[in-house]
Amino acid sequence: MSTVTAPQPAPTAQAPVGPAVQARIAWRGPVLYLVVALISLVFFSLLTPGEDTTRFMVSTRDDFVEIAPFAVPSRATALVLSVVALALALWATRLTTQRRKVPTWVPILFGGLVLLAFLVWVMAGNTNALPLTILLTGALTLSVPLIFGSLAGLLCERSGIINIAIEGQLLGGAFLAVVVASLTDNPYAGLVAAPVAGALVGAVLVLFAVRYRIDQIIVGVVLNVLVVGVTNYLFSTVLTQNPQSLNSPPRLPTLPIPVLSQIPVIGPVLFDHSLIVYLMYVAVAVLQVMVFRSRWGLRMRAVGEHPKAADTVGIKVNLTRVRNSILGGAVAGLGGAALVSAGLAFTKELTSGKGYIALAAMILGRWSPKGALAASLLFGFADSLRQVLNNLGSPVPSQFLAMLPYLATIFAVAGLVGRVRAPAAEGIPYVK
Repeated sequence: MSTVTAPQPAPTAQAPVGPAVQARIAWRGPVLYLVVALISLVFFSLLTPGEDTTRFMVSTRDDFVEIAPFAVPSRATALVLSVVALALALWATRLTTQRRKVPTWVPILFGGLVLLAFLVWVMAGNTNALPLTILLTGALTLSVPLIFGSLAGLLCERSGIINIAIEGQLLGGAFLAVVVASLTDNPYAGLVAAPVAGALVGAVLVLFAVRYRIDQIIVGVVLNVLVVGVTNYLFSTVLTQNPQSLNSPPRLPTLPIPVLSQIPVIGPVLFDHSLIVYLMYVAVAVLQVMVFRSRWGLRMRAVGEHPKAADTVGIKVNLTRVRNSILGGAVAGLGGAALVSAGLAFTKELTSGKGYIALAAMILGRWSPKGALAASLLFGFADSLRQVLNNLGSPVPSQFLAMLPYLATIFAVAGLVGRVRAPAAEGIPYVK
């Protein structure tokens, strides 16, 4: 009995498999780590006199446990910190050569080690103790306007509107906060009025951007110049003539949180501030959830990435952009109120470029609330360090110390941002 075999399919020719194409190694990070680590090793440790000591103060009188100021040997401490930083740089270089991702904690720890080595070097031989608590508290306080400004830019740009007018929104918010608080003798009234000024600037920005489809960068720059001119004119003519009634705002009272504010170091830095700082905590947390975990945030990001697709599913693109731009302006106005929350009088060009630094913080934070928070804290720390070192006296020239916040901005954006992608429809008017 014969068996019938089924016909076998003809063998198919297989394409030759070549070597896999590997991604190009990015050497910028490892090179930056190595250069900074070597600078720290040479200048902050080897060139420090061996007999000098550096004194630190980490406690305040109101803490549960009062820690006495202590001194450390300058050269030995800076040497240990620099060697550990160099070891981290070498490890990051090895991971990069193996095409493995460098963990997020590596640059954070590396930056902290180099920063401590710098502080040990700059305060070596100084009879004054470096008040770390005051330094960190000042960093948080000075970063609050930047955080609000970067959140304002995030709200606008995530919906497709480029907000260069953060500088004007901060300045307008500070001006109205001072005037209203001075007239009512109530700092909280100024805190309520400040977002109104920022929202007005945001409304003008989105009006020209959406309705008349004018280049958003040009509109933002013009608005900054306009707000500077208007506030300077009103300061010179109105506020100067009657400073007691119009330019003498009361200070926002400090609201220490019971128990938490008395924890050494952490308490004074995080839990002993005015209402504006606690509002910043809430704003960052709420926006982090809303932008990435809510339907509102999904729609906003859809408008900023692909407005045509968003319009197809029923999302009103231009209305979303108008609402977000006005909301972003109001948030920036709160940042302006933070500038004068300590009872400071209004002066010409009070913001001094903080709006542009906030814009850089938003980019460095990759259009994320928590990223903007971290970047703003970096710039605020640079500004606080400048003030503390100027008060204590240091071998670093005062002109260089004045450059610290802006140098930090340039190096951070140029060296740490890497390849970032803005929202795809950013700055592009939408026409049905």
